[in-house]
Amino acid sequence: MKKSKFKNIAGLTLLEMLIGVVISSIMMGAIYTTYTVVNNSYSQVTERAKISRSGRDIVEMMMRDIRMAGFKYVLGTNTLGLPNRSYLEFVGGNTSIAESHDPIIIEKGESALGPAEGSYGKIEIQGHPDEGSKCCDRIHIVYDDFNQNDTTQPYKRYKITYYAAPITDGDGQRYAAYKSLRSWSQPIDSDSGTWVDDCPECYVGQKIRDHIVDMEFVPLDSEGRVLSPLPRPGENIAARENLYKIRAVDLIITFRSKSNFYKFKSTADKPRYVKGLGDRGQNFDDTKLRDSVVVTIHTRNILGGI
Repeated sequence: MKKSKFKNIAGLTLLEMLIGVVISSIMMGAIYTTYTVVNNSYSQVTERAKISRSGRDIVEMMMRDIRMAGFKYVLGTNTLGLPNRSYLEFVGGNTSIAESHDPIIIEKGESALGPAEGSYGKIEIQGHPDEGSKCCDRIHIVYDDFNQNDTTQPYKRYKITYYAAPITDGDGQRYAAYKSLRSWSQPIDSDSGTWVDDCPECYVGQKIRDHIVDMEFVPLDSEGRVLSPLPRPGENIAARENLYKIRAVDLIITFRSKSNFYKFKSTADKPRYVKGLGDRGQNFDDTKLRDSVVVTIHTRNILGGI
């Protein structure tokens, strides 16, 4: 009986074990391939969402500031013994951009996406940290505010500047967007003042976004047409008059990913084309992702003059 019982006990042959190993290897390979594809897709979706989210945050900040351009604080009749409206000196007209109090001034830089036919072309940016750079426009925004607790200067005036500048570190050379806030210092008993950057709320060159490819601002009139000549203070009378015809600003910001996004570089028959405003655009052959945010921002407080 025992002998017969042992005869019925079957094992695995070497061939059967090899077949099992092969089948297991195929299954593991398929699972790993599926995991890799899903993981890469998830990483790409996450990277794209990160760029989009950070882009929206900056655009929303710029929208709030541009909408404030030209705002004048009117206190009206009051019991504080203060003037019913701002007493601050206004500097405009034939003056420099640095001294100007005009609501919006746009300085055109040479975009990384190239010039468009019929565009303003490159205009030298005054005091730009990287003269002749390939990125980007600069915008100055001036608006008023009020602080009744400041007995020395209750009426306030601020100038916000957005610009881009190159940086180089372990991540390579690239551009970043910066924001500065300056204040007009003019005590209530003074007839003149000056722009300062040492007030408690002031800051200069605060980095707000890394990996900028393009940043362009285009001023529009009440009918949505591009204002030409470019509104700016100085000797050109038509350009000065256009400063108070700005009713909206077209804004485009193009960002790129920090790390590689695509597996392969683009080819001549399948280029990765980035479109700017107007006819501008450029092909990029690296593996970075680039995404643009385009908005039209209406100016609510520029009403034709001071």
